[in-house]
Amino acid sequence: MSFVNVRERIEFRPEKLNKVSLFDVPELFLDVYCLEPGQAQQPHVHANNAKIYYVLDGEGTFVVGTEERALGPGNAVLAPAGEPHGVRNATEQRLTLLVTMAPNPNSKG
Repeated sequence: MSFVNVRERIEFRPEKLNKVSLFDVPELFLDVYCLEPGQAQQPHVHANNAKIYYVLDGEGTFVVGTEERALGPGNAVLAPAGEPHGVRNATEQRLTLLVTMAPNPNSKG
């Protein structure tokens, strides 16, 4: 059995958002994204991969397609394959997210 204590893996970087890999298998990956105030993941597209963001702490402003919404802890956001998506921390508090994508675009298999 593989397991990880997510809270112990949270680590912020002052220069840019930090993506911490928790699990990485051919079918999907699971990361924790750590965003300081003002940091962002610029909108981008994955043609063949769906992404889910889950807010652990803080509030993120999410963009999926033409929609934008600020969401806090306990909320999840789906970015379907082919839809532009991104997130920014427009608050004065830290933002932590669980992020998964399937299929895993980093897979060699």
